[in-house]
Amino acid sequence: MRIDGAVGLVTGGASGLGGGTARMLVERGGSVGILDLPSSAGEAFAAELGERALFVPVDVADESQVESGVAAVAEHFGRIDVCVNAAGISPAARVLSRKGQLHPLDVFRRTVEINLVGTFDVLRHAVAAMARNEPGPDGERGLIVNVSSAAALEGQAGQAAYSASKGGIVALTLPLARDLAIWGVRVMTVCPGIMDTGMLAGADEQRREALMDLHVFPKRLGRPSDFAALVASFMENELINGEVVRLDAATRL
Repeated sequence: MRIDGAVGLVTGGASGLGGGTARMLVERGGSVGILDLPSSAGEAFAAELGERALFVPVDVADESQVESGVAAVAEHFGRIDVCVNAAGISPAARVLSRKGQLHPLDVFRRTVEINLVGTFDVLRHAVAAMARNEPGPDGERGLIVNVSSAAALEGQAGQAAYSASKGGIVALTLPLARDLAIWGVRVMTVCPGIMDTGMLAGADEQRREALMDLHVFPKRLGRPSDFAALVASFMENELINGEVVRLDAATRL
């Protein structure tokens, strides 16, 4: 898949990993539909990227908003070639706290609803748009890139909800690739490690250095541009399919 001329749909696309991907697509000659919350900086970010970027306010936990949002991107650009699902939340709570408080069930449910169900809802609508694309030389019509987490593989205390939601994304990868093969749509999952995104907002320098030290090499936090470069490589190498890739500088939590 050529990046130049491709149309991407990116959830959580106003900032962080999604924002880095949206920027990469535009800078390399593609177009992008940015789906993010109405409260995000999506409108200003799309204006910064220029006429090949479109912001559509969408809460991925709202089924009607997802359907209309994906349709708006497909109608505006005439197609969708790649869908990157980067929207997500990461609440922390122990199953039973030291004070004897139970993990709030609504927090668990909301995390799964956004991270897992929301991802699936977006990609199913994106695939419906991809299925209308003219196939490439080898029959390719599209690519799905889902964002999981190192926590899906090595979840820490307090990450029961987050790890469960992200683990579901990992488990979806191969079945989705097999399911969508008849349409020429590939599916990849990325498990980022410690990334310098909004989830680290407010961390002091001492904490940031401690996190960097967990990386085997290089000794720095991951950047949105690192994630975007990986998405670009997935787009350009169509033999990559049905795989889960760690992006974590060999960190093991």
